[in-house]
Amino acid sequence: MSFSLLQPSFFMSKTKSYAQILIGSWLFLTAMAIYFSLWVAPPDFQQGGNSRILYVHVPVAWMSIVIYIATAINSFLFLLTKHPLFLRSSGTGTEIGAFFTFFTLVTGVFWGKPMWGTFWVWDARLTSVLILFFIYLGALCFQKLSVELASILICVGLIDIPIIKFSVNWWNTLHQPGSISRSGTSIHVSMLIPILSNFANFLLFTCIFFVLETRLLILSFLESSLTEEIEAREGACALVHSEQGLNKVQLKLDRPTR
Repeated sequence: MSFSLLQPSFFMSKTKSYAQILIGSWLFLTAMAIYFSLWVAPPDFQQGGNSRILYVHVPVAWMSIVIYIATAINSFLFLLTKHPLFLRSSGTGTEIGAFFTFFTLVTGVFWGKPMWGTFWVWDARLTSVLILFFIYLGALCFQKLSVELASILICVGLIDIPIIKFSVNWWNTLHQPGSISRSGTSIHVSMLIPILSNFANFLLFTCIFFVLETRLLILSFLESSLTEEIEAREGACALVHSEQGLNKVQLKLDRPTR
């Protein structure tokens, strides 16, 4: 099954068959995430309604990291194989990752103002996420000059991911340590459900976007190959007609004059 997915015809047929299911699931998750975030989850006793921003802020922050890791893997595979599918996936991941990282910074700003009294502080977590955003932007700029340089930048930038993750443990920051770990979570289930539902919603949306981008890539290859085949056939027909014309001329020249 996994090897069959690599075949363009199989991929196109299966994604077309399951397109309605994927889109329907995403719409259902979107509705459930909004419902849990606005009506089910209670306001925090310290933060009040401002805590609802975290139901979006935390999932988009996770997405910015998950997409970066996936983009780095595609970039590394592109450097090894030069396959256009990895290049397209890396470019798409860079664009989506930049959006999620920007959204992380924006939601963090709106949450931080009432909680910290300021829109921005040079906190270790904030600074490392800002660096991640600049890496995304740098890769987008490098893609216009050299896709190899963009891929190398993404791979080198992986060093920022553990810094983001462990910055709250390595330095004295305004951010609290991670609330979710292998040993469990300190978040109440009524607040954990909106976070996880939004994360699943964003993750499914990203998967659908990647599937659409892959379908567009396959269609562009099919279109280009079909165009080349048509041009080749037209060239062959023109060559045949020209040869037939030359043969007729040659026959006329070979006829004896009376």
